[in-house]
Amino acid sequence: MKALGFLLGALVASAAATAAPNWNFMVAGDSRNCGDVIMPAIAAAAHDKHSAFYWHLGDLRAIAGMDQDYVTLHPEATMKSYLADAWGDFKRSQIAPFDPTPFFLGIGNHETVAPKSRQEFIVTFNDWLDAETIRAQRLKDDPADHSVRAYYHWVQGGIDFIYLDNATPDDFDAAQMSWLKNLLLRDAKDASLRAVVVGMHEALPESLARGHSMSDYPPGEDSGLTVYRELLAVKRSKAVYVLASHSHFVMQGIFDTPYWRRHGGVLDGWIVGTAGAFRYALPPQAHSAKFAKTHVYGYLVASVAPEGTHRADPVHFEFEEISEEKIPKDVASKYGAPLVHACFAGNAETPN
Repeated sequence: MKALGFLLGALVASAAATAAPNWNFMVAGDSRNCGDVIMPAIAAAAHDKHSAFYWHLGDLRAIAGMDQDYVTLHPEATMKSYLADAWGDFKRSQIAPFDPTPFFLGIGNHETVAPKSRQEFIVTFNDWLDAETIRAQRLKDDPADHSVRAYYHWVQGGIDFIYLDNATPDDFDAAQMSWLKNLLLRDAKDASLRAVVVGMHEALPESLARGHSMSDYPPGEDSGLTVYRELLAVKRSKAVYVLASHSHFVMQGIFDTPYWRRHGGVLDGWIVGTAGAFRYALPPQAHSAKFAKTHVYGYLVASVAPEGTHRADPVHFEFEEISEEKIPKDVASKYGAPLVHACFAGNAETPN
């Protein structure tokens, strides 16, 4: 009878887990140039899908020059007035439309283009980098750690979400490497975790987009290779996904390369730099990708299996495109049809 009761209990638990709904989150990066037009459309999709959060992988505004959307709205702007307002514009035009969907923010290389800096980014976006979810996780890890940084992590639904800061050529630095090594060692042993999702701006070295990645600089290549190998070690016990932007196209399977097939194994990786930035041509290696497309805007939507289900691949990513027709009417009216159309017809290295 005890055995029968145990079996019935297991069946009830299994049925409850199966009946539990999937949940989702959304990811994309690089929202300079036309991001004030594209990001509100991504926000509308996040609301429609009841996404748990949106994760931005860096490059908020161009900084080196004025973004087309900003100039359209502020034709009288000077470079000085633009630099003073660029990040305020990002908050108003790109973060605010997501409310009440939680918004997690990452740093990209354009956040460190002079006169901007990593420290100014941390101060300006303290409300996001020290949000309750991130702060609570940081203090759980170390009750004495009150430092707000551009790298962070939080655990949600049995998944560790980790953002890494590789916004400058010298990254990852020693402090971040030590933090990450200790975190991944804990993750590998933590039976309550079923997956690790790592976000960053530049892709780790030796990807299909090697020419615009951490392979561009020797310090980045060295530290990036180390991080990749540490993530491979975690993959022995749970699923690992690596997400980046920096290159302004979408590509799936970025680490399925001869190098990684010879040097330890292939991690599940995506590039999704499609939130409004000037769109790049695909690299020559793109023909080897599972999926690759440029001259496109959009986001990854990640469907997460409920806790209690047992799947080797608990997070499933799909790319969803934002078409010109999906731009919210108030945004189209605000910026005008000529700019909206120009963002879709142009804003790219290659013809549409």
